[in-house]
Amino acid sequence: MNTDAVQKIGQIGVPAQDIGRAVEFYKEKLGLTLLFNTDSMAFLECNGLRLMLALPEKEEFAQASSVIYFDVKSIKDSYQKLKENGVAFLDEPHVVAKMGQTETWMTFFKDTEGNTHALMSEVFS
Repeated sequence: MNTDAVQKIGQIGVPAQDIGRAVEFYKEKLGLTLLFNTDSMAFLECNGLRLMLALPEKEEFAQASSVIYFDVKSIKDSYQKLKENGVAFLDEPHVVAKMGQTETWMTFFKDTEGNTHALMSEVFS
């Protein structure tokens, strides 16, 4: 194996306009663990992957981030729980692909900073 090659994703950066508001959303509404924060950044843990919420240093980094797909066991249960917790969903859980005995379900939501993310679940029939 080439030790200079990409090994894994170490962290994902998510732009924020208000660190306190963003931390509250990801910690209180999504249930992620806050590792530490400063006035301009916060780091949260999501099952071994670190999310960095940050005030953009330059205007070119101020656009919405890539869609993060959060894997859940039961998309319908997670959707209901997060909706009750105040998460603003753009749609309801629905099948996006069926491959053999496996269905991939998704539902999309917005965070408080204007980023679109999704819940995803693979259902085996």
